[in-house]
Amino acid sequence: MVVAKEYRVVLPCSVEEYQVGQLFSVAEASKNETGGGEGIEVLKNEPYEKDGEKGQYTHKVYHLKSKVPAFVKLIAPEGSLVFHEKAWNAYPYCKTVVTNDYMKDSFFIKIETWHKPDLGTQENVHQLDSNEWRDVEVVHIDIADRSQVSSADYKSDEDPAIFKSSKTGRGPLGPSWKRELASKTDCPKMCAYKLVTVKFKWWGLQSKVESFIHEQEKRIFTNFHRQLFCWIDKWVELNMDDIRRMEAETQKELNELRKQGDVRGTSAADK
Repeated sequence: MVVAKEYRVVLPCSVEEYQVGQLFSVAEASKNETGGGEGIEVLKNEPYEKDGEKGQYTHKVYHLKSKVPAFVKLIAPEGSLVFHEKAWNAYPYCKTVVTNDYMKDSFFIKIETWHKPDLGTQENVHQLDSNEWRDVEVVHIDIADRSQVSSADYKSDEDPAIFKSSKTGRGPLGPSWKRELASKTDCPKMCAYKLVTVKFKWWGLQSKVESFIHEQEKRIFTNFHRQLFCWIDKWVELNMDDIRRMEAETQKELNELRKQGDVRGTSAADK
């Protein structure tokens, strides 16, 4: 038994712009999650081609000892809180799979994303069969809704309801920004449809951990896309060559950050 939810994130940018903005923001956010012996280690970041599909393959290792719930740390052996993330980015479709060597087939998180030029109104964009789709919960994330952000996560400089882009003129996003966006023909729009499937087969903890993981995924998607929009002036003029250079530099920086400083980022203790 697995638990699947589809998170829909609408943004006032184009699908083409988002490709650069997402990669820029992933690199920046990775730095904020790394330090004190924990964080993100990039093992591979290279082009791939398989069965006619072309894209970028990444393999990252997440060292997350302090960022899992206390009840998991109590029963998990030392060294088991290391997770592997493998991603195949064939934009506008992307697939990411997170696994753990200790739990093997008893655990995975799969995130499949379609990026579409709409306002999140399409149903079953992942083309699941009717029985599977019936069991999927759809969760709408509004990046401008302050109530969807915890007080521990809130930053005024990453608030789309306040931010206005000097380079694009977009923002601030008011309470009815999605409805206003729908009525405009000259403003880009898109939705990231993120289908998240979680499996955690551990007697006595399964439903609790699966719920926790989905809570964290929603939190990550919300905070990340708020940052992405508020960082638009930093990335909107970049191209993919700029991004690849930045990723190479970030990979080196992450290796240094992980060896020094304090633990940083989204900790379970913040909940």
